Amino acid sequence: MSTIEERTLARVALTWLTEPGTRSVHRLVARLGPVAALDLLLDGGAPDEKLRSAVAARAAAGDARAVAAEAVARTERLGARLVTPEDEEWPAQLADLGRMRLTDAYRKVDVETAPPLCFWVRGSWPLAEALDRSVAVVGARAATGYGTHVATEIGYGLADRGWTIVSGGAFGIDAAAHRGALNAGGLTVAVLACGVDRPYPMGNAALFERIADTGLLVSEWPPGADPLRPRFLIRNRVIAAGTAGTVVVEASARSGATQTARRALAIGRPAMAVPGPVTSAMSVGTHELLREYPKARLVTGVAHVLEEVGRIGYDLAPPARGPERPRDRLDDEATQVLEAMPRRGAVGVERLAARAGVTLRTALRKLSMLEELTLVVRRDDGYALAPPDTSAPAAADTSAPAPPAAGGPAAADTSAPAPPAAGGPAAADTSAPGAAGEGTPT
Repeated sequence: MSTIEERTLARVALTWLTEPGTRSVHRLVARLGPVAALDLLLDGGAPDEKLRSAVAARAAAGDARAVAAEAVARTERLGARLVTPEDEEWPAQLADLGRMRLTDAYRKVDVETAPPLCFWVRGSWPLAEALDRSVAVVGARAATGYGTHVATEIGYGLADRGWTIVSGGAFGIDAAAHRGALNAGGLTVAVLACGVDRPYPMGNAALFERIADTGLLVSEWPPGADPLRPRFLIRNRVIAAGTAGTVVVEASARSGATQTARRALAIGRPAMAVPGPVTSAMSVGTHELLREYPKARLVTGVAHVLEEVGRIGYDLAPPARGPERPRDRLDDEATQVLEAMPRRGAVGVERLAARAGVTLRTALRKLSMLEELTLVVRRDDGYALAPPDTSAPAAADTSAPAPPAAGGPAAADTSAPAPPAAGGPAAADTSAPGAAGEGTPT
């Protein structure tokens, strides 16, 4: 009988030989176990010609078990960990992917995908615990100010009520949802389409570090893996199946975000969409989702989301709105600078600019704004985060969550599209890097 280490190594080798989510590979593993399934594939016994060719081409590039052993060693050096279905922290709800079948009603779920073989995880939270009460908040990379504002408020409001926010870490809606959760002091998980040691996009590096410090970075691909376009669509099924429901805030007509929602519907999970202006290209996808799928639900705030995913009588959100807070006035660059501030101590302007991915001139300009809003203070050795203002009144719970106190979500100007983050693309929302006309890689 194989050991746990041998089975784990075989799962890693299978991930290298074949892309995650391959249904025929999952069936082999379920029938034979990972070690025997790996041996069968390496001996040319794949059940179909396409898979045999793919395995042969990959195996010609190196020894699968040696590659897997190096990936495991690299994982340990990184301070990350491997999680497999044999571990206690494996999320049981991912098994629902095994019963997902295509029907005419869900014809736009374009590829059958199986449950994952393993995960690479950065962060201290047990994965199953982090996903136990979780909601996916996804949407366009090229988000408008309206979309950014709504995503931040939903992320903040759900996290404030003990829900984990799951998204893909992309610019736009994804980043806004993550930030909302972080600003609420809540838990957020970024599911990546690349290695956890090189999360994409690099322009969100400071955000990813915050997520790793307090939440989780999760990937089906080993450290060093590139963010290839097909991997974003493969990754989306994990976001859909790992959470209690999926909220699409903004999406273009051909969007990876709406694909995530369709996958949620295909396994019986709630899919929700936020309406927007009929003149906005970033609301075409959400409107199509609501029009074409009767089970999709229109939501405008936290209370509506909780109606779909919350337990009866457990999660309620009163409809009052609270006062505006200083952080609600920040634009994207100011938010980047604030997020790059160290949690403790001070930092010089040049180093801060490098950490935030902005120019020195921009950093100085945004620091002046942050200082005026009493979010940072100037010291002899640089700038530091200002201590919390304990005199500020508490924000009321809201159906579309109220802007919170300093440290709460940054609401974008709803009258015009928010500028992309420094280093971020200004292109339309895409399923993967450089994919024009596609939805956000969530």
